Amino acid sequence: MAGSGRRPEHRGPPELFYDEAEARKYTQNSRVVEIQSQMSERAVELLGLPEDRPCLLLDVGCGSGLSGDYISEEGHYWIGMDISPAMLDVAVEREVEGDLLLADMGHGIPFRPGMFDGCISISAVQWLCNADKKSHSPPKRLYRFFSTLYTALARGSRAVLQLYPENSEQLELITAQAMRAGFSGGMVVDYPNSAKAKKFFLCLFVGASGTLPKGLGTECADEELHQAKFTNERTRFKNIKGKSVKKSRDWILEKKERRRRQGKEVRADTKYTGRKRRPRF
Repeated sequence: MAGSGRRPEHRGPPELFYDEAEARKYTQNSRVVEIQSQMSERAVELLGLPEDRPCLLLDVGCGSGLSGDYISEEGHYWIGMDISPAMLDVAVEREVEGDLLLADMGHGIPFRPGMFDGCISISAVQWLCNADKKSHSPPKRLYRFFSTLYTALARGSRAVLQLYPENSEQLELITAQAMRAGFSGGMVVDYPNSAKAKKFFLCLFVGASGTLPKGLGTECADEELHQAKFTNERTRFKNIKGKSVKKSRDWILEKKERRRRQGKEVRADTKYTGRKRRPRF
């Protein structure tokens, strides 16, 4: 289900489309990485997680772990599941900090009840609307996914699923199966009047229903442009607010320390850690 960060323009099973070549191409595409990071940031923001403790999140359709990178940077833990072995292989090579599972979300979420504090998914859920095999029934696969996801989430938590629906019928089908499974909530649409910036986030509540967040850019056109510009600037310089700049020495040391706490092997820190290498000619 690997989230590519762009609108899918293909048919067929995702595990076949995302072969080794496609997996590497997507992960090395700077534009894809940028969009994926922005959508992951927005999805985590919509989760409304507590700020006083780290949380355990599920990343459905985690792909090569691009969205998981953002979760780790925010100090949370995550488990990712995806149907594409090639995408997960790239995630392993990239040494992502989350745990990985090869699984088809249409078969359900195979975790114990109440295990996760939240769930995100980037560009994946719409795959369940395709009947890639004769045995596939989109409504049944969607219901199986949502009903088992509802069980795997802690009471009071949220799931935020970014998706690219082909039409209004798909939106209605996906939303209906989510509500049938017990979720409350609805669709949050960011920048609804922009052809390029428009994004759909299905924001679902487990247990007590909350107030549905407001979509970005829902004011007048002038305010939308201003808010879009402000959001981009905020993303670019957000590390000024007490967070280490990405790829800096402090950022690398923090990442290594998190991996040590997880029991993973990490190279020893030296005076060369985080030092930029001189370009070769």
